[in-house]
Amino acid sequence: MNLFPIPIDGQSNYRMVAKTIFGLEELCKEELRKLGAENLEIHNRAVSFDGNIGIMYKANLLLRTALRVLVQFAEFEVTSENELYDAVKSIAWENLIKVDDTLAIDTVLNTEVFNHSQYISQKTKDAICDRFREICDDKRPSVDLDNPTLRLHLHVSRNRCVIALDSSGDSLHKRGYREKTNLAPINEVLAAGLVQLSEWDRRSTFVDPMCGSATILIEAAMLAANIPAGYFRENFGFMNWKQFLPFNEELWQTIHEAAIDKISTADLILYGIEISPHVARKGKENVKRSKTEDMIRIRCADFMESDAPPTVGKGILLMNPPYGERMDKDEDIIGMYHAMGDTFKKKYAGYDCWIISSNQAALKNVGLATSKRYTVYNGQLECRFFRYSIYAGTKKKKVEE
Repeated sequence: MNLFPIPIDGQSNYRMVAKTIFGLEELCKEELRKLGAENLEIHNRAVSFDGNIGIMYKANLLLRTALRVLVQFAEFEVTSENELYDAVKSIAWENLIKVDDTLAIDTVLNTEVFNHSQYISQKTKDAICDRFREICDDKRPSVDLDNPTLRLHLHVSRNRCVIALDSSGDSLHKRGYREKTNLAPINEVLAAGLVQLSEWDRRSTFVDPMCGSATILIEAAMLAANIPAGYFRENFGFMNWKQFLPFNEELWQTIHEAAIDKISTADLILYGIEISPHVARKGKENVKRSKTEDMIRIRCADFMESDAPPTVGKGILLMNPPYGERMDKDEDIIGMYHAMGDTFKKKYAGYDCWIISSNQAALKNVGLATSKRYTVYNGQLECRFFRYSIYAGTKKKKVEE
C-alpha cells in the first residue's frame, strides 16, 4: 500500500476538481481561468486545477458551469477492499474532524476492483470510525447526509483511489432562487452552459419560447447583470470546516462583497413565452425570487401563434422543448418539432434559434439546416444542442451581402 497525503497547511495551492456536465468542460475551464486558477486540465465531466483557499471560495460563489468543487486530499493504489480499508484508516482523520463532528461520503467508481459505490462508501466510513474508536475511547463521528461537517468524495479509477473534500456541500446547481418548477425543470448549471454556448452577447434580444419555470431566462439575466451564480445560497460545505482549511469568514466576506459590487443594471429585456398559465405563474415567481423581474417579461401564449419580439442586434432564441418521454400517446412530437421549424422560418428572421433535445428523430423534422451542433447531457439523457440561423430572405442572398 502506498499513501500519498496532500499538504494541508492552509497556505499552499491545492489540487482541486470542478465537476461539471458533459459538454460544458471547456466553458468551466475558461471560467476557472478568469478566476485565476492555474494548471487547468480537462477531464470527462470535470476540470482539475490548482488554487488557494481564495480561489476555492471564488469557484463556489462564481462558477456558473460547475456542480461541485472538490479539494483533493489523498491518493493511493488499491486492489481490494482490505487495502482500501487499511489506507483510509491510516489517514490522521483526527486532524480534519473531531469525534463529535459529522461526515458524509459519496463514491464514484470507474473500476473493475469494486462494483458497488454505496458499499465502498460504507467501508470508508467504517475505517474512519474504527480509527476514532481506537484513539477516542470507543467514540466516533456520526453520519449526517444533509449538512455534515465534512463531506468526502471518493473516486476510484482502475486501481487509483483519490479522496477529496467537497467544499460545495449541496450541488452548486441549487442556486437558491427556484422553488416553483414544472414537471421536468432544466438543471441551472446546464441552462447557464447553454446560454454561454449560444454565444449570446448579453445585449441583443433573448427569447425562450417554452420557458417553463424560467430557468434559462434567469440564468441569462444573471449572466448579463453579473449576478454571482451562488448569490442566493446561504451555505457552502467549506463553511462547516473547522480543522482542515478552517472557514475564513473575513476572506469570504471580502470575496463576496467584491462580487456583489460588480453586479450591474443590464439595460435589456429577455422574453419568455409559456402556454400553460399555471407554469407561467411559477416562472414569474422564480423570476421575482431571483431579483431579475426588471429584465424578464413572461407572457402566457402559444409561441407558434405569437409574433417574435423585435430584434435588437442578432436575436437569440433558446428553447428546451418536450422530448417526448412524458407526452401522451396521442400527442404528435414529430409534428410539434416540424411546426417549431415553420415558426422559426416565418417569424424569427434575424435570429439564431437554438434547441436542446434528446429526441433525434424529432429534431430531424425541424426541417432546417443546422449551423452549429453540440452534444450535452440533460440528466441521464444524451442531448443535441442545435443552432438554426434564420436569415432574412434566402441564405444565398445573405451570403452575397
